[in-house]
Amino acid sequence: MTIKDMTIPILVSLFSVTGLFFVRIMVFRVLRRWAERSHTKIDDLIIDSLRTPSVYWCIAIGLYIGIGISELPVKYVSYINTVIHVIIILSITIASANLAGRAFRNYIQKSAIPIPTTGLAYGILKGTILVVGFLIILSTLGISIAPLLTALGVGGLAVALALQDTLSNLFAGVHILLEKSIRIGDFVRLENGQEGYVEDITWRTTRVRMLPNNIVVIPNNKLSQSIITNYYLPEKRMSLLVPVSVSYSSDPEKVESVLVEEAKKAAVDVPGLLADPEPFVRFIPGFGDSSLDFTLICQVQEFVDQYLAQHELRKRIFKRFKEEGIEIPFPHRTVYLREDKDQIKKKDVLSEE
Repeated sequence: MTIKDMTIPILVSLFSVTGLFFVRIMVFRVLRRWAERSHTKIDDLIIDSLRTPSVYWCIAIGLYIGIGISELPVKYVSYINTVIHVIIILSITIASANLAGRAFRNYIQKSAIPIPTTGLAYGILKGTILVVGFLIILSTLGISIAPLLTALGVGGLAVALALQDTLSNLFAGVHILLEKSIRIGDFVRLENGQEGYVEDITWRTTRVRMLPNNIVVIPNNKLSQSIITNYYLPEKRMSLLVPVSVSYSSDPEKVESVLVEEAKKAAVDVPGLLADPEPFVRFIPGFGDSSLDFTLICQVQEFVDQYLAQHELRKRIFKRFKEEGIEIPFPHRTVYLREDKDQIKKKDVLSEE
């Protein structure tokens, strides 16, 4: 086969690929304009997922056109066809992984399901598709998959023994996601007293952002064995208990009325403090050492709203108690001093002299 016979197919392939690239650019411009006018995100997801794989398709079609007009030996044509098949399978695998990943992320954000759009779930989804595509490519190249799977099984057992902690964290993370006892965005308190928002659940760790804006990184297997309070389950709304003490000279009925009135007024102005259900007061714990102890019970939107609500409620209650003449007591004790008999006798002798 002469150089001239090889040059023509190569030039045809190059011109074909160049022309297909130009057509690709024009097609994606038209599709992008059409997608901008639509009200759904599905078309945007498809276009973004096909942008990179379409480059491989242009190359594969260009090669196919080139060998179609060439006079290469059958053996070389077979090799090039195999390369074309691998390129197509690889591009379809990448397109499927990108589309599945973007569709998954869009579905999670749209349905507000509290699982991570990046991290463990996202990685498992894309990784599964890529592994399947890789196995199909091996089959296309004539490489038997059965011995490979057998070797992977034996090697996987050795790896599993060597990576027990890593696999423990991986499966613990999967268990946490499936059980949904801890979700992304939940406000949780750990058994050691640390509390914050769950930022992400990855294949190895869970990240919790504390209120001072610091991140606590917890291994998944440790987290799954810990006692955790989730303040977002079964719902974000929670009760706020504000203890209030007054003197024994106060009228309990009047105190209850004042507390409820101030809580209702505060619910209108204070963000996060709810007016429904209505605040109420209970004479609990009751009779203290030097005070009558009440508990004002309100509802707040979520856990962190309690700080501002308590701040405002206490200021308003203190001001109202002053206006109503309701005393807030402070602990006091009566101290009796006892003198020894010897000191008393000395005083008596001195007084007689």
